[in-house]
Amino acid sequence: MRIGLYPGTFDPLTLGHLDIVRRAAGLVDKLVIGVAINNTKSPMFSLKERIQMIDEEISLIEKETGTQILTHPFEKLLIDCAKDVKANVIIRGLRAVSDFEYEYQMVGMNRVLSDTIETVFLMADSNYQSIASKLVKEIARLGGYTGEFVPNSVQKRLMTLSQFKK
Repeated sequence: MRIGLYPGTFDPLTLGHLDIVRRAAGLVDKLVIGVAINNTKSPMFSLKERIQMIDEEISLIEKETGTQILTHPFEKLLIDCAKDVKANVIIRGLRAVSDFEYEYQMVGMNRVLSDTIETVFLMADSNYQSIASKLVKEIARLGGYTGEFVPNSVQKRLMTLSQFKK
């Protein structure tokens, strides 16, 4: 069974993330979305909220693709998470060359830690290459509309946070 792990903080979940999920689901039999617990990044949404947002959106993709998709929180090394979920492939989305430079280093380190888990890069669709969670958060913090970058359910959550209301 081909099990893929798509890791990230998903704070917040964007249309770019969903594009990668949809396309990755076509490559594996089971897709695990690893939701990183990284409190040093000062997440906008709690782990529970991020998982809820992902779970709300992936059910449609599961139906479309026939691939089982589930969420899995993790706080340890990515390679250890991959082993925990029995993934044989890590899926990473790329938007630009700068993403590749970072990911290239990460792959090298992961190959040393486990040479049995491959990494596959998927380029973001051109419609989503400019979307970054960091920028979405900044737009929301300054009262801007983020509906063109995130699913409707996420947009509603962004707008309900008192500090993000216009």
